[in-house]
Amino acid sequence: MKIYFAPLEGITGYIFRNIYDEIYGHIDKYFAPFISPSEKCPITPREKKDLIPENNTGINLVPQILTCRSEHFIEASEELKAMGYKEVNLNLGCPSGTVCSKKKGAGFLTDTKALQQFLEDIYSYSESENIKISVKTRLGYYDPEEFHDLVKIFNDYPISELIVHPRIRGDFYKGEPRKEYYAYALEHVKCPLVYNGNVFTTDGYDELKRYYGNDLDPVMLGRGLISDPSLAEKLCGSVSETDMNKLLRLHDAIYHEYQKIMSPDINVLYKMKELWTYWRGMFEDHDRDIKQLLKTKKYAEYEKIVYGDLFTS
Repeated sequence: MKIYFAPLEGITGYIFRNIYDEIYGHIDKYFAPFISPSEKCPITPREKKDLIPENNTGINLVPQILTCRSEHFIEASEELKAMGYKEVNLNLGCPSGTVCSKKKGAGFLTDTKALQQFLEDIYSYSESENIKISVKTRLGYYDPEEFHDLVKIFNDYPISELIVHPRIRGDFYKGEPRKEYYAYALEHVKCPLVYNGNVFTTDGYDELKRYYGNDLDPVMLGRGLISDPSLAEKLCGSVSETDMNKLLRLHDAIYHEYQKIMSPDINVLYKMKELWTYWRGMFEDHDRDIKQLLKTKKYAEYEKIVYGDLFTS
């Protein structure tokens, strides 16, 4: 079974990826949070720091590009190729209002004519430069029926993998994924497929597998892996329950690495609190402590709750 780690902006940067991979592993591909190339700058210094090989040693990392301009995509891909990358990913799934208003992410799905020309350009480039381009997409923008036409478009190009999140833009991340449309993809898409969406537990995965059979491989996990970092281990049969000692190691390593590169306290705590919004589900008996933790502004306040209440009982 192959497991891919979906990108989560602000969370799954190189610090998180390296620490997670060392403690948990079982990930076949990590996808980096998207870069958004512009006319003046294909990749910013901050984005480059997240992607440089020395910050991702031993990790199979795929950079993700968010744009609706083929020339910008190609310029960014050229820089990434020079860094040693042999695969890049096109983001056609981001539902953010700011992103979609610029016809990027899921917003690009509304203009299929422009999308076709874009794909024509980038796949001509990929074939001439021998670089793989995978695509992460939603079913459509307004209506899941849009997916039928999108499949016809995607089938015209040598997409290395099509990662399908079976929701439309308006669904954001709410409600159940529209399973029947991924079943349609399994029947009609020519390139290799990857399922993405709402896998939070082994029971949830097993339910999907009963629906799709053995075709649910590879699978991309995002919020599920943040909410329970041991989920990949569980799906691979390595463990049966969450190891809180490993979670503590993950927490401590991330916390201390952020302290090395960020200040003052509040900036580091902002990053840690974002993780705790996912981890709180593993601490159901400590809801009051989590609420207090999310209000902390100093390391001492934060550490008193983490080490005095959450990881000691």
